Amino acid sequence: MRPVVAVAAVFALVAAGLNFKPALAAATARQSLFPRLHAGQTLTYLIEYRTQKNVKTESRVVTPSGPENDQAGARWLLRVEIVDVRPQNGRAAIHARSQFESVDSGLSPERQEEKQTPVTGTPTTAGKPVEFTILPDGRADAVTGLDALFPEQRLAWQEWLRQFAIAGIFPREGVKRGQTWKSTEKEESPSPIVRLEWEKSATYVRDEPCAPVQLSGQGAAAPANSPSERCAVVLTHAVLKQKSSPKDTTPGDFRLHDLRTTGTASGANETITYISLQTGVVTRVTEDARQFMDVVIAKADGSNQVHYNVNAVRHTEIVLLADAAPTTP
Repeated sequence: MRPVVAVAAVFALVAAGLNFKPALAAATARQSLFPRLHAGQTLTYLIEYRTQKNVKTESRVVTPSGPENDQAGARWLLRVEIVDVRPQNGRAAIHARSQFESVDSGLSPERQEEKQTPVTGTPTTAGKPVEFTILPDGRADAVTGLDALFPEQRLAWQEWLRQFAIAGIFPREGVKRGQTWKSTEKEESPSPIVRLEWEKSATYVRDEPCAPVQLSGQGAAAPANSPSERCAVVLTHAVLKQKSSPKDTTPGDFRLHDLRTTGTASGANETITYISLQTGVVTRVTEDARQFMDVVIAKADGSNQVHYNVNAVRHTEIVLLADAAPTTP
C-alpha cells in the first residue's frame, strides 16, 4: 500500500499547488495605487486633528517665561471637485477645485470670531476655493487661492493634499503586498531652520475591506450603509533630518531682515493609509506625528537673542465620506 499512498500524496501536493497559484499570483501582482478619477466627480473628506505644543522661551531683552502649553483641535469638511483629468505616462494630471464647507471646535482664541457651526454635512458659510493640479509625481502645481485661507485651514489643506496624492511618490511600475520602498521629501513649511528633509520608508502591508463613512445629524462619523471594497493598507515611517549645520540655519527671508538663526530640529511620523484597489482613491488616513525644535534667533551682530524650545505632537484623521464614494471611470 505504500506506493499507492505515496502516489496519492504526490497528487494531493500537485492539486494543492494548482489551487494555490491564483492566491500566490494575487499576492505578487503589482498594483497601481495612483487615483483613477474623471471630470465631474466630487469627493468629500472629513479632516480631524488634535495638537499639543509645549513652548519654552528665553530672551535677554524680555523676561524669561516658563513652558507654555497649547492644545487645539478641529474638524473640517473639504469638498473636492475633479475639473479635468489628462493621462500622462501611465498616470494622470488631475486638475481640481476644493473648498472648506464647515469647521468645528478647537480654533485658536484669536480665530474664534471665524468659527462656524459644528460639522453636519450642510455648511452655513462657504470657505475660499483653492484650485490646483496634481502632477503624476504627486506634486501640486498651479495652486491658486491657498493664501486666502487662514493658517489653520491652510495647514489642513496641505496635509490632505499630501495624503491624497501620496501614490505619486510610489514606484511607477506599481507595488505589491509585502514590498517596501523609500523616498525623500523636502519640508516646505516655513521654519527658522533651513534644509529640513523627510526620509520615508513605506510598506504595502496587506489588503483589507474598507468603506466610506457617513455623518449623523450631530456630526458623528459612523460606517455607511454602502458595499465595502478592498483597500491596500500602506504603513509609512518618516523621520525629519536636518541637512543644515546647527551653527547656521538661517532662511533667506530672515537674512533680509538682518537676522541669524542657529539650532536643531527633528521629528518622526507614523502614517496608516487605506487606498482603494478599485479607484486608487485614499479612503482613510491616520497619522501620529512628533516634532522637536531648539532654535536661537538673533540679530546678525548677536544681540537681542531669543531662544525657543518647542515640543509638539499631532494626531490627524482623514476620512472619505459616503456621498463621495467614487466609481471607476
